Amino acid sequence: MKGKRVLITGAAGFLGSHLCDRFVEQGYHVIGMDNLITGDLKNIEHLFKLDNFEFYNHDVSQFIHISGDLDYILHFASPASPIDYLKIPIQTLKVGALGTHNCLGLAREKKARILVASTSEVYGDPLVHPQTEEYWGNVNPVGPRGVYDEAKRFMESITMAYHTFHGLETRIIRIFNTYGPRMRLNDGRALPAFIGQALRGEDLTVFGDGSQTRSFCYVDDLVEGIYRLLMSDYSMPVNIGNPNEISLKDFAEEVLQLTGSSVKIIYKTLPVDDPKQRQPDITKAKEILGWSPAIERAEGLKRTYAYFKSLSKAEWSKLPKEFESGK
Repeated sequence: MKGKRVLITGAAGFLGSHLCDRFVEQGYHVIGMDNLITGDLKNIEHLFKLDNFEFYNHDVSQFIHISGDLDYILHFASPASPIDYLKIPIQTLKVGALGTHNCLGLAREKKARILVASTSEVYGDPLVHPQTEEYWGNVNPVGPRGVYDEAKRFMESITMAYHTFHGLETRIIRIFNTYGPRMRLNDGRALPAFIGQALRGEDLTVFGDGSQTRSFCYVDDLVEGIYRLLMSDYSMPVNIGNPNEISLKDFAEEVLQLTGSSVKIIYKTLPVDDPKQRQPDITKAKEILGWSPAIERAEGLKRTYAYFKSLSKAEWSKLPKEFESGK
C-alpha cells in the first residue's frame, strides 16, 4: 500500500514487531512506537535500515504527536503477561486508559482507522465455554489480575464511546493465547517456561493438577486475523485465536516430546484467580473475516522451539524457572 501510513504502538514487543514486519512487507510506511518497558529493540532492528520504517521511543500514556497523515493506528502497547503487570500495575492501567485515550484522540485528529488490542482476559475466569463475544465475563476487579483485565475492559469501552459519539472508525480484537518466535524470554508464560526448563534439564512446573486449559494460536495466524479485521467494516469485538483447546498437563507433555527431554512434570498450588479454561468461539472471525487458523500446533511448536534453541545458553538461563500461570 504505497503511500499509506500506519502507527503501531508496542512496536518492539512480541506481537507489535510481527505486525511491523507484516505492514512493511505490504508496502506501508510504518511508524513504530514503544517506550521499551517490556519491548526489545532486537525485535525490530532489522527494519531500521528501511526507508518505510521509523521508530519513536515514546510512552503512549503521554501526549502523542505524529507529523503528517495517518491512515491506520494499531494500539498494541501494554504489558501482556502476569510477570509484567504484577510488577508494573500502575503503568499497565495507564497504558490501557490514558494510552488508549491518546491513541483515539490521535485517530480522530488524523481521521485514521484504529484497531485496539484487547484480550481474552476480559472474560476473566469464564462461566461460559467456549467464550463468545457476547459473554460479559467473570472478572475480579480488585484481584491481582484486575489491573490488566480492567485496563482492557476500559479500553474496549472508551473505544466504543469514540465510535458511537465521534463516529470514529474503530476495530476491537480480543486476542487469545498466542506463541511464536520473539516471545520474551522471561515473560512468565507457559511456553517459554516449559521450553526453558527442558533446555536446562529441569523438571517442568505445572500449577494445580494441570487440567486447566488454554488454546494456543501461532503468531502468523494471529497477524493475518488482525490484518483482516483492520481491513473489515466490523466495529464490534472479534475473537482471534485457535479453538484447539489443550490442558496445561498435556501441553507440558507435548513440549517434553518435542524437546526429547527426560525430565518430569511437577505440580504446584494454583494461584488466585487463575482461569480454569480458555477457548475462543471464532464463529464471527470465520463468517465476517473469512479467517481461521492455518498452522497446526505441532508445526508452530516446532518453529518456536527452533527459535529458542537458536539462542545462546546464556540466554537460556534467562528463560523463566516456571510460568506465572494464567497465560
